[in-house]
Amino acid sequence: MPPFRADHVGSLLRSPVLKEARARHAEGAITGSELRQAEDIAISQLIGRQEEVGLKSITDGENRRAWWHYDFLAGLDGVELVEVDQGLQFAGVRTRSQGLRVTGKIDFVDHPMVAHFRFLKEHTGQTPKMTIPSPTALHYRGGRKAINFAAYRDMDAFFHDLGRAYQKAVQAFAAAGCTYLQLDDVFLAYLCDGAQRQMLRERGDDPERLPEIYADLINAALAGRPAGMVNTMHLCRGNFRSSWVASGGYELIADLLFNAIDIDAYFMEYDTERAGGFEPLRFLPKHKKAVLGLVTTKTGALETKDRIKRRIEEAAKYADLDRLCLSPQCGFASTEEGNIISPDEQWAKLELVVEVAREVWGKV
Repeated sequence: MPPFRADHVGSLLRSPVLKEARARHAEGAITGSELRQAEDIAISQLIGRQEEVGLKSITDGENRRAWWHYDFLAGLDGVELVEVDQGLQFAGVRTRSQGLRVTGKIDFVDHPMVAHFRFLKEHTGQTPKMTIPSPTALHYRGGRKAINFAAYRDMDAFFHDLGRAYQKAVQAFAAAGCTYLQLDDVFLAYLCDGAQRQMLRERGDDPERLPEIYADLINAALAGRPAGMVNTMHLCRGNFRSSWVASGGYELIADLLFNAIDIDAYFMEYDTERAGGFEPLRFLPKHKKAVLGLVTTKTGALETKDRIKRRIEEAAKYADLDRLCLSPQCGFASTEEGNIISPDEQWAKLELVVEVAREVWGKV
């Protein structure tokens, strides 16, 4: 039953062959069908490698996406991927200049990622895991300015339609056989950062109210989910080319995060001091789990087993060991560019997670 003692967030590095195929497709040199063939081959290889490492949850590495969030959100009715004046600013690096605009009423009718999941499910004997952005991403990235006023004069209507669209998405993945669905939500963690909170005030949002608004939105998105589906949430503070955006421990949101949001388990970034201490885990209910992201994906240096075990022991002071699991702190490639880490280093990190989990819990 997921999450597993050894788990991972989801995204994996794209191979040079796949990167070349994506570039050639963008130039019009190969067809969409030829690109899909290249993606199929790359993903089949990633599936096999994850199984060889010993992971029980298997993803497609998000290898059909350019962004961890924009690709899914732009597939909703009423949402478009557009060119913007400047990209997202990370510590020392900026993304390409793309963003989202809400141009009409939001809905979920059909989405290519449902077929992406079917391919994954058909090609693994382990538990296939689907990752999609939390619905909060559509609001946080651009705020009111990115939402067409003619489509949504009232923000309550925007949040209602967004939650309803996600309900349909969850049902579509369930119908495709998905029993392990993860919402990637960096923005609740961003709300623990003073600079991010000030940015929100300056653009007209209230950082004191947003956590409750987002909790209601996530709960609406998961309302009516099948009883057999496990829903997890990944939290981090930004991940692009091994860089980051925000800092601050989970304390400001911990009670709401663990007790007001209907999520089964939480993948929590804990690889640096920017994430704070383990004290917020005291709010974790006994029926939920926390997956400790103690292995960084931002550098290739391999952590020691002793260090990871000591950190797990520290966390177990606030939440029972039986309610804890282990994973890398984030994905290895939240965008197609990937982090500054080699494929060999990536697989060594995942092997380490599996080995430590076996030694700590006696199983993966």
